Amino acid sequence: MDEDSHSYSGDQIEVSYDVNRCIHARECVQGLPAVFDPDKRPWIDPDNADVDDVADVVMECPTGALQFDRTDGGPEEPVPETNVITVWPDGPLYLRGAIEIVTQDGTTLLEDTRVALCRCGASENKPLCDNSHVDVDFEAAGTKATAESDTQTEDNDGVLTVIPMPDGPVQIQGQFEIRYADETETTRDSSAALCRCGGSENKPFCDGTHSDIAFSSDDQSGRPR
Repeated sequence: MDEDSHSYSGDQIEVSYDVNRCIHARECVQGLPAVFDPDKRPWIDPDNADVDDVADVVMECPTGALQFDRTDGGPEEPVPETNVITVWPDGPLYLRGAIEIVTQDGTTLLEDTRVALCRCGASENKPLCDNSHVDVDFEAAGTKATAESDTQTEDNDGVLTVIPMPDGPVQIQGQFEIRYADETETTRDSSAALCRCGGSENKPFCDGTHSDIAFSSDDQSGRPR
């Protein structure tokens, strides 16, 4: 998981942009084109709009590629009160909440409020999405599959711990809610194993297919799975 971050300073706010986390969701260029213009250099000019509007649009970036630091004493990005995982059709898992990505031995890799996790198996920046699902024509409906455990807990707050298991699924620990593309159902739980090899027949949940297809979490070739 590599970082390639660039900073753009304005009079009241500094915006940072991590190239490796951007998958061109275009929330920024559609939300505030006066500030975010990919045809200009530099492509981000924080002084071209009200500082609160800039912060609001940055927080719409679903991958966390955009971040901000208020230098005017204004409010920083709040941690969402609930942890939500959104299953995006033919794309990643979007996470919002108090997110901590850690290794199996507990080493912290990333703490953030907005993250996109690869589920096609082809990302060159695992466990994060890098838009490889487009290149490999990944197809997966964002609808509800059969969860092995769905406790329907009432709470979905607190820290959401994300553990990318070596050559296996992403283990989720902590209260959360999964939202599906059809918006008709949700899953609330406190733990889940989510597919990241691209091969599960029970997406978004893992069904053990990673073993059958010899999925390698160290493979950065971007090959389809």
